[in-house]
This record gives sequence, C-alpha cells and structure tokens, in this order.
Amino acid sequence: MSDHALKGWSSQTPARWSILVHGGAGDVPVAKRPAHAAGCAAAVERGRAVLEAGGTALEAAQAAVVALEDDPCFNAGTGASLNADAMPELDASIMCGSSLRAGAVCALVGFKNPVLVARAALERGQHVLYAAEGARRLAHEAGFTEVPPEELVTDAARAKLAAALAAGQAKNWAGGTVGAVARDAEGHLAAATSTGGTAGKYPGRVGDSPIVGAGSYADDQLGACSATGYGEGILKAVASYRATALANDHGPRAAAEALVTELANRWTAPAGLILLAPDGRLGWARSTASMSWGAAWHGGETLSGY
Repeated sequence: MSDHALKGWSSQTPARWSILVHGGAGDVPVAKRPAHAAGCAAAVERGRAVLEAGGTALEAAQAAVVALEDDPCFNAGTGASLNADAMPELDASIMCGSSLRAGAVCALVGFKNPVLVARAALERGQHVLYAAEGARRLAHEAGFTEVPPEELVTDAARAKLAAALAAGQAKNWAGGTVGAVARDAEGHLAAATSTGGTAGKYPGRVGDSPIVGAGSYADDQLGACSATGYGEGILKAVASYRATALANDHGPRAAAEALVTELANRWTAPAGLILLAPDGRLGWARSTASMSWGAAWHGGETLSGY
C-alpha cells in the first residue's frame, strides 16, 4: 500500500440517473484542496443539468470533463502539465456503454478541449485512437480551432515542469487527471477521462488516460470507470475494465478499493478510481493523499470533497 491509507466513498441506493467526477489523485496542497473540490462540484452541476434535461450519459460525462479541462486548477486542457520540451501534449478518451463505441486522442497539441476531439473520433467510428499529427488532422477535419499551445500554459504548469527537470525525472501532477462517469434515465452509461500526463514526460509519452480499458471504460452490462494516478501502472493493470467487471457483484466502492489496493501493492502505482454500477450506484477509492471529487444523482443533492 502507498504511504496514505486507502479511502473511499459510495452512494447507497440505485438511481435513475447519476454522475461522479474526479479532479485527479495526488497530493494537492491542503490550502488548494477546497478550490479543487469546488471545481469538481461545478463540473458535476454541468453534467447534472444535462441529465435532468433528459440528455444522454455520454453528453453528461463530456460536459463535466469539458468543465474540468477549462478549469486551470486541473491537469487537463488549460493548465495541463508540460512535457520535457515545455509543450502541453494532451490525452483523452470517451466511451459509450450502450453501443460500446469509443474515441481517444493522445499527444495532441494546440486544442483546448481534447475530450471533444475524442468524441469526434467516437462519432466518426472508423478508429478508436488517434495520435499526435493524426489527432491534430482529425481535430481540424471535425471543425475544431487550433490555438497557440502557450494559451493553454499556466504559471503553475511551468513551475511543475521546472521542478521535474531539476529532479531529473517526470513527476505526477499534484491534481492529476480528470474524469467522469454517468448514467442517464434510459439506463445507459458513459465514461470520459482527460489529462496532460506527467510533468517533464518524454515527448510522445502516453499513459493510461486515452487507452480504453485502462484510463476509461463503460459498458451498460458491467459499469463505468475513470482512473487517475500513476499511468504506467494503471495501464499495465487494465484497471478501468477490471474494476467495472467487479462492480456488479461487489458494488462500486468495493470494486474500486480492490483495484486501487492492487495498483498500490502489485504495480507500485498510487491511484484513484471512480466507478459507476449499472443500477446507478456510485463509488470511489484512492490510495493518495487527495482526490477531489463531485457526485450527484436523481433525488439527491450535489456532493463534493477531496
């Protein structure tokens, strides 16, 4: 197990619709944690509005992740961590649990909301994962406007890169990856995940977030999951798929705890998972000092924390 005790949360009853988001497993400074929780609450409200209006789980998960990408507190979109060449290379994935369609992009430079480009890949339906220049070309063909990469860079990201370069190794961002899982009123599930990866990473490095089954997974018959933490370990453990496979029988919190414990002990991977069971129950677990989160469900109030 990691240096921090396993911690988790779950909703107790099935729900007609529900949504859960995370702002990344890591060790956010205590003074900054309320802002991260507030960002997750705002993202959940964005997704909640979609679900209350009769929208789909895919639309809700996407809306929540866009909100997190636009919030510079988090390591995704604006404010994402920088690679060793001081460039924001962004990864994202999104999956629909009813059709089992998925779309993902990795090493994407110059686009504000990579999860929207991933959604374009899903809708195109030809391939699942697009990388680097191919992802850029897809984004242009889908009608997205490229922005100068420096518009996505914050002072906090520059400072994190400087620390990583001084240490001579890539470092996990304190706030980590962002993600969302959702169930709509029709009983369909979705998951989405977005990240800038580790600060100071080798150019072209890709972690778990854009890999279906590792960083994100959704299947109406199993559940939906988004992962955050040490990407190499999550990737090798195929954590999101395996967590959803446990969720039906054991409940979302127990399934998340089982995988997070394995990630810490076997794969030396501090991590967090958010998980959604097919009946709308929610749960999360983390082995890190913090993981901001937000949750909402039919008939319940919006909750958030870290």
